[in-house]
Amino acid sequence: MRAHEGDWLVVDRATVGQEPLRGLITEVRSEDGGPPYMVRWTDDDHTALVFPGPDAHVLSHAEMDEFERRRTRRLEQFQESVARSRGQSVT
Repeated sequence: MRAHEGDWLVVDRATVGQEPLRGLITEVRSEDGGPPYMVRWTDDDHTALVFPGPDAHVLSHAEMDEFERRRTRRLEQFQESVARSRGQSVT
């Protein structure tokens, strides 16, 4: 695993339906980009030194934007599906 300041650390959760944990990498402590990383977590805005496990991966800023776009689109599609099943108009 390699990262740069400004990349995102995403930690998948084992529980179905829970969103992954996301944190902005604010500091990379090694010259080669390997862990540990200082990470500011988005869920509660705390900063911690992190040694990522096998359930974690690093996304660049552009990759994180695409991740968020896909997530938002899936939510919109779900909401449209629910509205259609209830006979409501979809705008």
